[in-house]
Amino acid sequence: MDLTDQKVLVLGGSSGIGFGVAQAVRAAGAKVTIASRSAEKVEAAANKLGCEGVTLDTGDADALESFFADRAFGHVFCSAASTKVAAVRELPLEDAYGSFDSKFWGAYRLARAARIEEGGSLTLVSGFLSVRPKPGAAIQGAINAGLEGLTRGLALEFAPVRVNCISPGLIKTEMYDRLDGDGRKAMFDGAAERLPAGRVGTPENIAVQALALMANPYMTGTTVFIDGGGAIA
Repeated sequence: MDLTDQKVLVLGGSSGIGFGVAQAVRAAGAKVTIASRSAEKVEAAANKLGCEGVTLDTGDADALESFFADRAFGHVFCSAASTKVAAVRELPLEDAYGSFDSKFWGAYRLARAARIEEGGSLTLVSGFLSVRPKPGAAIQGAINAGLEGLTRGLALEFAPVRVNCISPGLIKTEMYDRLDGDGRKAMFDGAAERLPAGRVGTPENIAVQALALMANPYMTGTTVFIDGGGAIA
C-alpha cells in the first residue's frame, strides 16, 4: 500500500479516526493535508504529524468551492462530523436537522466540491448502526444508511474516481474522554465482551482499511464494516 508522493486530504484529521488515517497515509509516503474547522486543533495536529494543516468546514459550501478552486488531490478521506443522538421523541428537531446537515450534507457538499485526480478516491465514514439499529439512535442509523447509499451513487457518477465508505463500530477516540475513567473503562470492557472480535477498535484499525481503499484500484461503491463483528453480534 504505497502512496509515495500522492496528495491526500484528510478532513477531520485533527483528532480521532481522521488523525489515525493521516498518520498512516503519511507513513505510506503520501503528501498529507489535514483539515478541520478548529484552527487551534489543526495547528496542533499538523505540527505533531509534520504535515500541512488547513482550517475548513464541510458545512460551508462556498469555502469548500474556494479551497478546491486551485488544487486537486489523489485521495480524499472524510471523517469530519458532529452529531447528537437521542430517541426520536426526545431529540430536538433542530439537533436532528443539525446532525444530518453535519454528517450527511457535509459529505455531500464535500463530494460536490472536491477535485480528485483520475483514478483517485473519495472515502466517507458511516457507522454500523446503518444495519444494526438500536433504540435511541434511529437518527444516527438513518444518517449512516444515507451515506452508504450516497457512496454507491457517487461511485457511478464520479468514475473513474473511486468512492467507498468505511462503517466503524465502537472506536477508542478522544470523543469518549468526557466520561470518567471508570465509566469509560466499563463501557469499553463491556463492549469487548459482547463483540466476536473480543475487543473494541482503534483509529489504527480504521486506517488500515482507509489505506486499502485508496491503494486498491478495483474497489469502488463499497461499504466495508470495521466493527469487530458488531453488525452480527
